[in-house]
Amino acid sequence: MNKRIRRRIFFAISAFLYLTISQHTALTVLAAPDYAAEAEERKQLPVQSNQIVNWPDGPKVSAQSAVLLEAETGTILYAKNIHERAYPASTTKLMTCLIAAENAGTKETVRFSHDAVFGIERDSSNIGIDAGEAMPLEECLYGIMVASANEVANAVAEHVGGSMDAFAEMMNQKAAELGCENTHFVNAHGLYDDNHYTTAYDLALIGRAFFENELLSKVGNTASYHFKATPTQPDDFIARNKHKLITGEIACEGIRGGKTGYTDEARQTLVTCAERNGMKLICVVMKEESPDQFNDTVKLMDYGFANFAVTNIYENEEHYQVQDTHSFHTAYDIFGNSEGTFSLNKNSFVILPKTLHFTDLSSEITYEGVSGDEVARIDYSYLNNYLGSATIHLLPEAVADSAKDTATFTKMPIGEFVTTADGKQIIFINVIRVILFTLLAGTVLIVLFLIRDLVTNYTILDSAHGKSRKKRPRRRKRNRDKGPVFPSSRFNDFGL
Repeated sequence: MNKRIRRRIFFAISAFLYLTISQHTALTVLAAPDYAAEAEERKQLPVQSNQIVNWPDGPKVSAQSAVLLEAETGTILYAKNIHERAYPASTTKLMTCLIAAENAGTKETVRFSHDAVFGIERDSSNIGIDAGEAMPLEECLYGIMVASANEVANAVAEHVGGSMDAFAEMMNQKAAELGCENTHFVNAHGLYDDNHYTTAYDLALIGRAFFENELLSKVGNTASYHFKATPTQPDDFIARNKHKLITGEIACEGIRGGKTGYTDEARQTLVTCAERNGMKLICVVMKEESPDQFNDTVKLMDYGFANFAVTNIYENEEHYQVQDTHSFHTAYDIFGNSEGTFSLNKNSFVILPKTLHFTDLSSEITYEGVSGDEVARIDYSYLNNYLGSATIHLLPEAVADSAKDTATFTKMPIGEFVTTADGKQIIFINVIRVILFTLLAGTVLIVLFLIRDLVTNYTILDSAHGKSRKKRPRRRKRNRDKGPVFPSSRFNDFGL
């Protein structure tokens, strides 16, 4: 019998004795809660997304809170008390692994301290690691996600954060970065603490980030993992995942992984990711009874994939062909029907309920939060429910990015002259340069006119004061005795 089995037997016997003694020494025995009745009451709670006009009607679930989130856009497809605080239990480990993967190398060696091993409840999930043993970080990730091992979560927290408290602070900082507004962590494993809480929506944001990581997506979708004996970890054993959608015990098409969680206070909580029809959905149910957490997750996934679809914005947008009132391209611009200065991102999309049409959506342009060649973003919503967005790009940059090797760009004073591989010639006019050139030319002309007017006015003014008169020749005096004197030339003119 190996060390791991002996340790589990010891913990089991200890737990049994503890419970037995507690029952015999208790002065009163409280009746067990009627969890079935509580589940039925929760099932009757309102579903907020079902109250949206023309929104697809979602299923009733017995979870206290639940959310279905489209991972790419962040669109909320189903919402039931999504901002209500609850205890995450072991779904906390999604954040633990996310921070570990982002801040440490997979080949790094994680050593198990005494505090990491014995700082957990004696009957909580573990894989029987002893103090002083060590494992590679990547193997620790499998221990955390597949076996939900609490001592492994502790050891990783100490390795990455320096201490478990410091790691908890890293978890809270990351949660804030992801947009979690009702989350606070105090440990890496999720065992109950009144100050350790989150919401269905915040947990979906964490799951969204988790499944963006390729390694974590692989680890989080592992049904079983074989831990082989090494010089630093002497046991050989197989850990099996308790997530029934991952193991296939309950069918769910397109499953991409997830994490289970349970404590008496949290009840059953579950995070799941699935992908179909070009959509990747994150489903979170909190405070539910087994096996409803699995069955309701399948219902919500089927609801999402059946009632929503990826809809390309570029192919459906008619209001903005990026034109008129928004200062983009128009067929009536002063340069004629040009190719346009800006272009919608052709790969942008919204998650559209099948009960609606694209023209039912509202749109709003924002110029904040854009980068690179992006100049603006159009956000789409329905009755204030966000559905996706499209970015607007400078067209010359877009052409350059898509055809660097197949197009020739020639710089001109007012823009660029582009010759594509198929011989098509396009002129991109730099409007700013045209305006500056026009202003400069106009300024020069105005200055020239001013100079001409100054010269003319100066001449007229000078004449008015007599300064430019020519000196008149002095008249000859008449000889009164001899009569008038005539110049000889005049006599000659008359033949005299």
